[in-house]
Amino acid sequence: MTTRTAASRAAARHPACRRPAWRRLPVLVLLALALLLAACGTDSPRQPEDAAAPGVTDEAIHLASSLALTGHASYLGVQTLRGALSYINHVNDTGGVHGRRIMLTAADDGYDPPRCLANTQRFLIDGDVFALFSYVGTPTTMRVLPLVEEARIPLVGMFTGANGLREPFNRYVFNVRASYYQETAAAVRHLVRDLGLTRIAVFYQYDAYGFDGLTGTEIALRELGLAPVARGSYVRGTTKVEEGLRRILAADAQAVVMVGTYEPSARFIRLAEQAGLHAVFHCLSFTGAEELARLLGDSPVNPVTMSQVVPPPRAKETPDLLAAAADYVQLLHRYFPDETPNTIGLEGYVNARILVEGLRRAGRDLTRESFVQALESLRDYPLGGSTYVSFSPESRQGMNQVYFTRLHDEQFELIRDFREVRPLPAPAPAPAPALTPGKPAAALSSVHSAPPAHPDAEALP
Repeated sequence: MTTRTAASRAAARHPACRRPAWRRLPVLVLLALALLLAACGTDSPRQPEDAAAPGVTDEAIHLASSLALTGHASYLGVQTLRGALSYINHVNDTGGVHGRRIMLTAADDGYDPPRCLANTQRFLIDGDVFALFSYVGTPTTMRVLPLVEEARIPLVGMFTGANGLREPFNRYVFNVRASYYQETAAAVRHLVRDLGLTRIAVFYQYDAYGFDGLTGTEIALRELGLAPVARGSYVRGTTKVEEGLRRILAADAQAVVMVGTYEPSARFIRLAEQAGLHAVFHCLSFTGAEELARLLGDSPVNPVTMSQVVPPPRAKETPDLLAAAADYVQLLHRYFPDETPNTIGLEGYVNARILVEGLRRAGRDLTRESFVQALESLRDYPLGGSTYVSFSPESRQGMNQVYFTRLHDEQFELIRDFREVRPLPAPAPAPAPALTPGKPAAALSSVHSAPPAHPDAEALP
């Protein structure tokens, strides 16, 4: 499924170097043609950016996005897109950027790497796309990096913290959010130093996303002299978590770092608690806080925490952390009145703010090269509160903040003091009751309510 925000447009086609009728031309003409052909074949690294920009007309700037609009990760794709469109629609309704409207084509990839690759190939072959924007997912976005490099087309504002989008350095890839390595490093530090936990397991999606979170957790644990006590995985697109759960139960983990999406993560937590595991369940931002909260409801008795790269839009502390969240809430209500503000949409909104600022700084004579240089010029660009975005010719990550939230009353709230997030103690063995001959003793247990969470946020340097 492909969604377009404007009518289709005809792309002009210009012939390149044509083969002459060699035998009928004089020698001087042949020499001139040879020089022309050599120029056409020159591999200049600046040529594509210095030429007339694809996807730019007098009236519009055409962008394209591949993301999950259907399937098991559709909530992530839909909310990212609507958050971004909330700001893009506002910009278009107030005159656009230097008189041009921003037209975004969103193609559904179902969180499937081959489909994302096919979408991106189509964007590039059509030849009328200025930049790629708001891709969602690690395995999908990583799949298109060779195309981005070859076409020298900017890719801006992805909903993924994959390290592979940061190393090795790619001039055309602009990450706005903090990385999964930063999320896992901060989470492990809290679990070990604040809670005193040492038996930490990792439950991960068996693909590039899961491997990234697993590696980040292993690095963070190693720096503290530890290693995962167990590793369990599941296949992307399924909720078959039993084998991974079995491994983690056998290790008697005190905490589980979860690198998955909302449905398998929710099922893992429910089954783990049914099996009697007493642990902190910590999820990464890509999981999808609001959808995970909906699936779990108020059923978990163990703490369920999640790291975020933006604070919850309506938290009372958010104006001091990211004041632009209030604008997101207002614009989402205007353009998508049936939607509820959420962290995923807020991240999409922030990505759109950075995209538009780059287009504005690039000026009316827009090229891909001028756009890249404009984004590189962002230094401490304010989003209100304590949040700033910075790029440079050597840096392609705009923000470094990591916030922590906890599931409480069916929603994720900011944590003020991580030391209050403690796993339930394992039930103490009940004293054996007096036995009546011929009758077995009854199994006794008790369940305690988890303490309420308090809001907090942490920023990494």
